[in-house]
Amino acid sequence: MNLNVKEIRELMADLEKSSLRDIAIQDGDFSLHLSKNEQVAAPVAAAAPAQASAPVQAASASAPAAATTPAEAAAPAAPAAGKEIKAPMVGTVYLKPKPDEPDFKNVGDHVEKGETVAIIEAMKLMTEIKADVSGTIAEILVENEEVVDYDKPLYRVTTD
Repeated sequence: MNLNVKEIRELMADLEKSSLRDIAIQDGDFSLHLSKNEQVAAPVAAAAPAQASAPVQAASASAPAAATTPAEAAAPAAPAAGKEIKAPMVGTVYLKPKPDEPDFKNVGDHVEKGETVAIIEAMKLMTEIKADVSGTIAEILVENEEVVDYDKPLYRVTTD
C-alpha cells in the first residue's frame, strides 16, 4: 500500500478537520504517521494560546516534521506555582455553562473541590469537569471552545 502525494495531503486535511490527534498507517515496508500533538506544547508556553496554535497548525499541514522542533523547544517551560485542574479527555472545552451565561470561574474566584469548572464535549457528549482541589483560580490556561488534549491543564489553582 503506497499512497501518492495527493492521497497523503487528503489524509492530512482530513486529520486537521477531525478531532483525532494522530493517525498511523503501516503496511509492509510502507509506514506513515501524522500527528497534531505538537501543537499541545506550544500554547502552554505562549501568552495567548488561541493565537499561538494557528501558526503551528499551518506548519503541521505543510511540513509536519518541521513543526515538531518549535513545539519541543517550547515544552520545557518552568512550571508555575499552584495545582492544575486538567482535562480528563480529548474534546472541546467550554468555560461557560451556556453561550449567553458567564464563565464558570474567573481569575481570583474561589473554587471548591467537586465544583464544576468547565464542560468538555467529546463525540456529542457533554461531560462536566469538576475541580479536584480547593483554592483560588490563579490562571485560566485555555480559551473557551478550544480543543484540548487529554491531561491538558485548564486552570491553575493556588491552594488555601
